[in-house]
Amino acid sequence: MMYSSRRKPVLYFKDDRSFLSRKCTIWKLFGLCMLFVLGSLLWVQLTCSGDMSQTAGYSHLPHQPCPVERHSSSADDPSWGPHKMALIVPFRERFEELLVFVPYMHAFLNKKKIRHKIFIVNQLDHFRFNRASLINVGYMESGNDTDYIAMHDVDLLPENEELNYGFPKEGPFHVASPELHPLYHYKTYVGGILLLTKKHYQLCNGMSNRFWGWGREDDEFFRRLRTAELKLYRPTGITTGTKTFRHIHDPAWRKRDQKRIAAQKQEQFKVDPEGGLTNVRYKVESRKEVTISGAPCTVINTFLECDLNETPWCQSS
Repeated sequence: MMYSSRRKPVLYFKDDRSFLSRKCTIWKLFGLCMLFVLGSLLWVQLTCSGDMSQTAGYSHLPHQPCPVERHSSSADDPSWGPHKMALIVPFRERFEELLVFVPYMHAFLNKKKIRHKIFIVNQLDHFRFNRASLINVGYMESGNDTDYIAMHDVDLLPENEELNYGFPKEGPFHVASPELHPLYHYKTYVGGILLLTKKHYQLCNGMSNRFWGWGREDDEFFRRLRTAELKLYRPTGITTGTKTFRHIHDPAWRKRDQKRIAAQKQEQFKVDPEGGLTNVRYKVESRKEVTISGAPCTVINTFLECDLNETPWCQSS
């Protein structure tokens, strides 16, 4: 999040020695002080409100966000149960969606009494977007106080409160199942929103880091689930069909990077038997605790690394 620069209002007075004596009554002086105070408060409010309407052209979130309030957040109420979810959002530049997503999901999970922490893994480098690597980074950086993860797209909002975001003890739980997702309906689809225990994600060695650009990383991860002999679970009893989620992505405004460069067209259908958590390469530039409309989240500003000999398609050209 980058904030547009705003200057505090400055009051200029004429160099008139008789000004205070002749024109500046106590009430006028009081009024000027009140205007200055109100103007300052308004400036602070605009700066700290998470207003990123002017930041669509920037590649990373602000380096000086508003601090999280220090009181205990309802997102981590121990009375809600022993498990805590790391909600991992791979992210780059889609600020208008982020402003909707974080407060919406925080309220949704609080209402369901799901202990959670939201991680926005923000890709700062100039390589093509790599959703799978960012999820790997989110897993690595999520700490020891969470025991399961939600791989969650920033443009997909659950609208049915019957959806289960609880601890997936039995196995991976695909919240955005094919019969409910507004766009993707093939049987092996596991994208959008997928819950796994950290133990199960580790068992799969995370996701492949070879998928630069949009698509196919979920299909490869489905194969990893099968290799790890993990049974995939999906929602039952949901009657809202494809209206279960609200998809807030505007394809006319943000085009998908669907280019297939060099050997990527052939490589995208191959299984990556060795890559994943064991070979993800990245550098965390900074971690920022921020609030968006009162909802806390952790922004992990990240530089991914790319081996051009292995995946030359990480570059646009």
